[in-house]
Amino acid sequence: MRYVALGCFALVLFAATANARWLEASSDHFVIYGDQSEKAVTGFAERLERFHGAMAHVFRKQQTKPSPSNRVTIFVVSSTGKVREVIGAKNRYISGVYFPRAGSSIAVVPKLMGASSQYDMSGETILYHEYAHHFMIAGLTARAYPRWFTEGFAEFFAGVEFKADGRVALGAPPSFRVAELFHAREVPIRKLLDFDGGADDSKSSYDSFYGQSWVLFHYLLMAPERAGQLSKYELLLAKGHSALEAAEGAFGALNRLDTDVESYLKRRTISTLVVDRTALTIGPITVRKLLPGEVAMMPTVIESKVGVTPEEALRLLPEARKVAALYSDEPTVLAALAEAEFDAGNNEAAVAAADRALAIDPKQINAHIQKGYALTRMVQSGALPKESWKDVRSQFVNANKVENDHPIPLMQFYLSYLEQGERPTKNAIAGLEWAMELAPFDASLRWLVAQQMVSDERFRDAVQTLAPLAYSPHPGEHTETARRLLKDVEARLEGGQGPAAGSISAN
Repeated sequence: MRYVALGCFALVLFAATANARWLEASSDHFVIYGDQSEKAVTGFAERLERFHGAMAHVFRKQQTKPSPSNRVTIFVVSSTGKVREVIGAKNRYISGVYFPRAGSSIAVVPKLMGASSQYDMSGETILYHEYAHHFMIAGLTARAYPRWFTEGFAEFFAGVEFKADGRVALGAPPSFRVAELFHAREVPIRKLLDFDGGADDSKSSYDSFYGQSWVLFHYLLMAPERAGQLSKYELLLAKGHSALEAAEGAFGALNRLDTDVESYLKRRTISTLVVDRTALTIGPITVRKLLPGEVAMMPTVIESKVGVTPEEALRLLPEARKVAALYSDEPTVLAALAEAEFDAGNNEAAVAAADRALAIDPKQINAHIQKGYALTRMVQSGALPKESWKDVRSQFVNANKVENDHPIPLMQFYLSYLEQGERPTKNAIAGLEWAMELAPFDASLRWLVAQQMVSDERFRDAVQTLAPLAYSPHPGEHTETARRLLKDVEARLEGGQGPAAGSISAN
């Protein structure tokens, strides 16, 4: 019954936005939309950029600016209740959400006021946690890490404190994990350090996995007596050792490690990793007031970007059409209408709305994308002849010309060949792989690349591409099939067998 919540949300948010002063804060890595003061949204953008810059400094990562559409877009709504309504969730503990997608990574968080108590995670803290995952996948390595490591990494960096003098402190103790650490069921050290961290234990109940992962990661990274062991652990993993073999090889006796970690947790003070403001280079942050039509269309935009079912799309469409009729001279409004029409299954109407947007602003990238989606579905359905696949590809080429490093046109150009029943060209395959370089955090994109690599009998490349997908800290729709395919490919490589045509299914 999610559509009921969505309908209520749209009406409530529309009423709230009718006279609101929604702002857009734009920076190198983020775009923020919120009905808050300029000071609030600018401060939020600055904190996010300082957070990104601090992690980049710690890992000596050269900072590169993503294409405009490949930045993380953040919608700030009025409360945690509105966050749950917009995603159709009933879990009262959800305070914010993040969706890592190629060309459309978004987060929805409540107004920037912190948590309701020191024992709750604020929406902003959740965003830091998830962005740390995003940063790790996008900027460090495509290797699969054990679950405790990925979650300990995210928990460590989510504990961020922004000092008044411009410094950034990383690894601050998470007060929201206190109750978990002292009252929840403890995960035994060997299970914690195993690859899945006990996630597949069907008998398990609520435990202290996240808290323990934070303490362990913090201890190994910050304690002088354990200096260098985390790097050694990563090296052993890279050489093919199992999670437990790497742990024992790098950390020594695991029972002793367990005891030392408990003692570390009881210390009166725990150090943080402080990055001086001189090490942080923050680009310009620009703020603009949204146009009246953009404000009125905001409920539709948020719902569309989060994702809707066909039923939900049909409920949103009348309001989207009403807004577009009132503000027919705003290209972003018309592009949002094109997306709403496409979501509702109205392909011709989507093309028409996109064309109206492009007539006003030929560089309106969302209009280009939605027109390409609609043309694709029209060819698939037979509404356009099969010869029109060339028009589909031309449309995504047009989008690519507007924003060269936008991953979606590269993906869709490749997919058009598969939909047509033809083998993708070398250029299309190269574009797909470049899209994954731009957005390595997108699971569906990674799955496409892995399947193509298997089809091309590039098995070693396929193993490297599949591993983060097969052992993701947040399993998704491709996880199990990726694990099966990965095992098939690894078995063939380990057996020294030559690749046999058709022997491994990538479908």
